[in-house]
Amino acid sequence: MSEKKKRLEVKDNMVVTMDYRLEVEGRVVDSSDATEPLQFIQGTGEILPALEEQLYGMSVGETKQIKLSAAEGYGETNPDAFIDIPRSEFPKEIPLKPGLELELRDQNGQKHYAVVHSMDEQTVRLDFNHPLAGKELNFSVRITALRDATASEMDHGHVHSAAEHDE
Repeated sequence: MSEKKKRLEVKDNMVVTMDYRLEVEGRVVDSSDATEPLQFIQGTGEILPALEEQLYGMSVGETKQIKLSAAEGYGETNPDAFIDIPRSEFPKEIPLKPGLELELRDQNGQKHYAVVHSMDEQTVRLDFNHPLAGKELNFSVRITALRDATASEMDHGHVHSAAEHDE
């Protein structure tokens, strides 16, 4: 009599490999089709906590539709994250227009991403909210592989590729 092989299920400290598609307002905004499967260590906060919570107990080959509210995703739109900046502070060669995505650095050299929300002759209103803030997120996920994270991966807090962190 052969012993039945135990089915692996998503649990903490496990490397999860999954295909996903993220739709917002009926439009695909991200997917693993464009890149490669997503890999992360379950329970370490590498992905949205509410998404991570929905993955517990899933096994290889299993698919799931997961709907996250704005609050569970990237938060509600924060009105305090809109900042007015004098237009004169922008180089003239930047073609400012609503929807333009900008990468800015503060006085400490820290990067910040913003989108031009609106503008007039004197002022540019920037939106520093996450682009998906205030949006319901609809994920389609499929678990493609599971394994226990190595001690090194747990120490570093992320999944290692085959050539990464060779000791």
